[in-house]
Amino acid sequence: MSSRLEDPVDIGGLTVPNRLYRAPLLECAGNGPDAVDTLIAELEPTAESGVGLIFQGATIVRGEGGCAAPGMTRVHDDEFVAELSALTDAVHDHGGRIAIQLEHGGLRSMETWHAKYREANPGLEQLAVSRLPWQLRALDRSGFLSYDPHVLSTAEVYDLAADFGAAAERAVDAGYDMVHLAGANMGIVQQFLSPFYNRRDDEFGGSHRERVRFLEVVHDEIRERAGEIPLVTKVPAETAAPALVRRHLSLGDGVRIAELLCEIGYDAVVPVQGSVVWDMSIVRGEFPERAWSDERFQTGYDAAFGGRFRKRLVAALNRLQSRRYDFEPGWNADFCRRVRDRVDVPVLAEGGIRGREQIERLLGDACDAVGVGRPFYAEPRLGARLLDEPPARTVCESCNNCTVPQVTGAPGVCRTPSVLAARGRLEKAGAYDREE
Repeated sequence: MSSRLEDPVDIGGLTVPNRLYRAPLLECAGNGPDAVDTLIAELEPTAESGVGLIFQGATIVRGEGGCAAPGMTRVHDDEFVAELSALTDAVHDHGGRIAIQLEHGGLRSMETWHAKYREANPGLEQLAVSRLPWQLRALDRSGFLSYDPHVLSTAEVYDLAADFGAAAERAVDAGYDMVHLAGANMGIVQQFLSPFYNRRDDEFGGSHRERVRFLEVVHDEIRERAGEIPLVTKVPAETAAPALVRRHLSLGDGVRIAELLCEIGYDAVVPVQGSVVWDMSIVRGEFPERAWSDERFQTGYDAAFGGRFRKRLVAALNRLQSRRYDFEPGWNADFCRRVRDRVDVPVLAEGGIRGREQIERLLGDACDAVGVGRPFYAEPRLGARLLDEPPARTVCESCNNCTVPQVTGAPGVCRTPSVLAARGRLEKAGAYDREE
């Protein structure tokens, strides 16, 4: 018998009230005096709408460096993380569960691509798993990106894993129900897993088993410091790698990594396909014409990309990528299905999932729980419709106008008039009203 969206699911001993979760998104809350209020304002409506599990967007485990985008929240400070108990309480008050996602950007950190940030932080080095691949060295020499990498020693890898463990301990004390590692999207974890980045000759490089070693040490650190809190990670497959990249993770590699992680003791996995570099294989969908032409963000784009010419160049590349990465509903489904056939822990699916009928087809076949991301920017209380209206579809048009302005530090919100009008009609009709 197939599972239904309303059915509970057990993840590492934690009962999640239903199988709908909010996938990690940038909240752009930072660490300022309004950070916790910003997070509550963004995430509490999701819990109020009935979503069983909320993955907070990626948080950085160290106090400097490692941010992949403006406004990311750091969780290295005991006092700040303790204040996040107000967020976890708000989610729990609505019967939901909340996970913290832990991250370090490594070579994808802001100082490599954000011109103004790099100018303000000239001494920052990027943590690197190995020497830069030649393709990235070429981009550095061309001036398109700027690298000053520091290759981690074996001892420094253990220190970084300990920082993940310490951040998990703080999160448990603040009331988080689960820890989610940002194992994809080109962060430091993917860089350890990927043969494109990882050419180490110590215990952290070589075969699949050795490249998974970093996640094993992180697992052990979290277990020692935070106990048996459910532990989830994304698992990457680099199926969209550019033609110039020969060493990358195939789907089969991703399946094998998922098997190894389950043997180590991870409680669930989230298989995702993408590239070896940051591009539109992450989000797919339309070229965000409205966002690129919006006058409100032009100064911010110039600051991020280093002037008008470079801004236009990035926009042109964005347009080309939108043609290559067509929107494919549930684009990770086959990867999830292959992993689910080989592991005995819950498999979570996300990526282009936009309607209840699609969700029902995926549950029990490709996955055990379903995540929705960008549509929550358009409909913060989307859960009420997906859970209460079996034919419901999101109003999101996958136009990506919500994502590009985030390079300026702007929040992730829907700015597309047709989508906002559709949400307004649903609000007027009471579609988001729900009795708890």
